[in-house]
Amino acid sequence: MSRPGSGKKPGVRLKVRVKTGKGRTVSQKNWLERQLNDPYVQEAKKLGYRSRAAFKLTEIDDKYKFLKPGGRIVDLGAAPGGWSQVAVKRTKAEEGRGKVIAIDMHGMDPLSAVTIFKKDFLEEDAPALLIEALGGEKADCVLSDMAAHATGHRQTDHINIMALAEAGYEFAKEVLKPGGTYLAKVLRGGTEGEMLKMMKKDFASVRHVKPMASRDDSAELFVLAMGFRGGA
Repeated sequence: MSRPGSGKKPGVRLKVRVKTGKGRTVSQKNWLERQLNDPYVQEAKKLGYRSRAAFKLTEIDDKYKFLKPGGRIVDLGAAPGGWSQVAVKRTKAEEGRGKVIAIDMHGMDPLSAVTIFKKDFLEEDAPALLIEALGGEKADCVLSDMAAHATGHRQTDHINIMALAEAGYEFAKEVLKPGGTYLAKVLRGGTEGEMLKMMKKDFASVRHVKPMASRDDSAELFVLAMGFRGGA
């Protein structure tokens, strides 16, 4: 199997079929079948990652290299912690070089070398609290893999996830140091173009990226903004 995140999708496996019954709805059956047949899910378990999303961040950073040794990282809506795990490895936080702060209003299980806050990042005191946790210095990178609960209505789901991405962007402007990076999940649907225009005022480069680990049938994209112009 090719390593997920290496630029090649994992090899083909025999497809697992799940039967309905045992209290499962058709949608639950389809979700379970997709999980069982997803090589990224299997590889995440094998490597000890808490979610397949770890490979998305790995692939993006392999190309754009914004998670550097010694970096100070804030992970918004971090649960279950897959992105925080990648950030720890890339910044060498376990060696005491980098710092990784995870914040999630629902909390999450402890992770080695990660400072976790069970808190809504939209609360007024959140930026100051996280900067204090970073030793009084601003962050090199703010990550957001947040997604609102799906409603099944495509346009509503798009608006909800874009609202989260924009809220994360406003937060990032408060906690990033000059030259910093903001990476956030968005969805195709029209309004993400407006967000890019807005972000280009504050960052030297802004682009959409879709890693190989994102499912082909998903409208998921990530917006990557690098070279923050503010934060002095």
